[in-house]
Amino acid sequence: MKVVLNEDVKSLGKKGEMVTVSDGYARNFLFPRKLAVEANAQALNELKNRETAARHKHETEIANANAAAAALEGKTVKLIARAGSQGRLFGSVTAKEVAEQLHKELGVEADRRKISIDDVKAYGTYAAEIKLYPGISATFYVLVAGE
Repeated sequence: MKVVLNEDVKSLGKKGEMVTVSDGYARNFLFPRKLAVEANAQALNELKNRETAARHKHETEIANANAAAAALEGKTVKLIARAGSQGRLFGSVTAKEVAEQLHKELGVEADRRKISIDDVKAYGTYAAEIKLYPGISATFYVLVAGE
């Protein structure tokens, strides 16, 4: 009997997969526990629609990440910071501050955890990298200037 799994079943398959199992296993174990449904026309249509929606979402995320990477690549973000007499900053510039400035200047939503930047403890220009999606990243520059 062909069934579509509603949940991951150990040693059988993942959620959303169509698998072939014995009739007794389906009737006595999978169906009563709502782990699977019979692979009829409606279930197959729902499976196809879920796969199409997931593929569309994946393509949309990749397109958005590529657009954000193109908008960020090679750009410079300017941050204002206070420093002492030798040009050393009071504290340091963090990825959170860089993410906020990216949103203000370029309109790009960025997660602070996805931004990698060296320790910024003095005035100058620093290279930073942001990972927008697995395999898609962009390099931009952070200019730290005084007040």
